[in-house]
Amino acid sequence: MSTDRKLAAPTPDPESQPFWDAAKEGRFLVRHCTSCDKAFWFPRTVCPMCGSDKTEWRDGTGKGTIYTFTVMRRAKVPYALAYVEIEEGPRMITNIVDCDLDTLEIGQDVELVFKPTEDGEPPVPCFRPA
Repeated sequence: MSTDRKLAAPTPDPESQPFWDAAKEGRFLVRHCTSCDKAFWFPRTVCPMCGSDKTEWRDGTGKGTIYTFTVMRRAKVPYALAYVEIEEGPRMITNIVDCDLDTLEIGQDVELVFKPTEDGEPPVPCFRPA
């Protein structure tokens, strides 16, 4: 069973604009705190671990593992919603795409892929089995 549904286009704000600009180039950015040396997911303007506002964008690997997931079988087009633990450390909620939903497993390796949205811009980060 494939997940070929159209994704809703995100609405970038000024703080997340660098992330979406990189996504258009096929690059995955992660926020990094220069005070405590931890990575975190982009919507936050301050580090959730230490509260510092000394953060910067860094290129991420785009690799991770499935931490947990739910298959949405009653959706118009079934899909999997998952938390993926990316190599840089944080967990992010995302869609798992291009897969057989019946073979997904917790701990499975996944890789980033940018999928077009309903209106084509900007692409949305999703993960698929590696």
